Amino acid sequence: MAAAAANVVGKVRGGVADLRPMPRTLIDQGPNRSVYRFHGESSGPPVLLVPPLAAPTLCFDLRRGCSLAEHLVGQGRRTYLVDYGSVAFSDRRLGVEHWIDEVLPRAIRHVSEDAGGQGVQVIAWCLGGLFSLLTAADQPDLPISSLVTIASPVDFTEIPLIAPFRPLVAATGGHLLTPFYRLLGGAPSYVVGRVFWATGIDKEITKPLAILRNLDDRDFLAQLEAVDHFMDNMLAYPGRTFGQLYHRFFRANDLADGEVDFGGRIISLSGVGVPVLVIAGENDTIAPRRAVERLTALLPSAPKVDFQVAPGGHLGVLTGRRARTTTWAHIDAFFT
Repeated sequence: MAAAAANVVGKVRGGVADLRPMPRTLIDQGPNRSVYRFHGESSGPPVLLVPPLAAPTLCFDLRRGCSLAEHLVGQGRRTYLVDYGSVAFSDRRLGVEHWIDEVLPRAIRHVSEDAGGQGVQVIAWCLGGLFSLLTAADQPDLPISSLVTIASPVDFTEIPLIAPFRPLVAATGGHLLTPFYRLLGGAPSYVVGRVFWATGIDKEITKPLAILRNLDDRDFLAQLEAVDHFMDNMLAYPGRTFGQLYHRFFRANDLADGEVDFGGRIISLSGVGVPVLVIAGENDTIAPRRAVERLTALLPSAPKVDFQVAPGGHLGVLTGRRARTTTWAHIDAFFT
């Protein structure tokens, strides 16, 4: 009872989660690109954290104790982060090519240069993993030494969450969403946030009961608070990028066959020539295991492809309370 009372007081006074960001320094900046180096004693190859579009970089630094960035820095690794910043209506013409031709290659090169020319170990979540794979496949000369993708789906037919929409998409010739994202210049942050929220609607409904049952568990309450903070900071998708994701990834399911057609420009995942670790979440409804595991059959040129399943949903597999001893442990083992 004493612990529960203390936690209630903590919530009332402003929260129980330690949301202080890890200290970092800006080392490079350009259009839709800010590259940071986290502070700390470090050595060895640099690690670059690559987020997806529309999600805040908080995904890698959720809260103290559940921060992948904090974990990597604590291990003495040179840790970097690329931040795309906010997406404005003026960015509506930016396509996937912008991220895989400009943003990520420049970030990777600057990280390598900052670390004395060493190869970069890339850790990417969700769509960040797909963009990182396409970047590595299209530009094999980039100083990438290895890739870790977490919750990055390549076979969109294996996502039950979106299966009900496929008949509607087919009935409209694929134009179900086209007028909306063109009118709005993309997918606004409030829409992205509500969609992400809806994927965990069952947990949202039972959240009040879960809080009451765990009033004496400070770490549980801190995690809920940190996830709410993350959700409050969702960002937008640029219009053209959203359109390409919708038509090429969702409708055509290009990636399931290992290549994507960007208006006649074909990028094949067979061009990825570095070791890859693929991680899926046990309870991920956005990127279920089968949608993620398909990637392991699409990397014939990679010298090593490892696959692991870890506890958690789409965000939880990356930075949930059990990620400390599962997902992060898999990454540590892969890097050694």
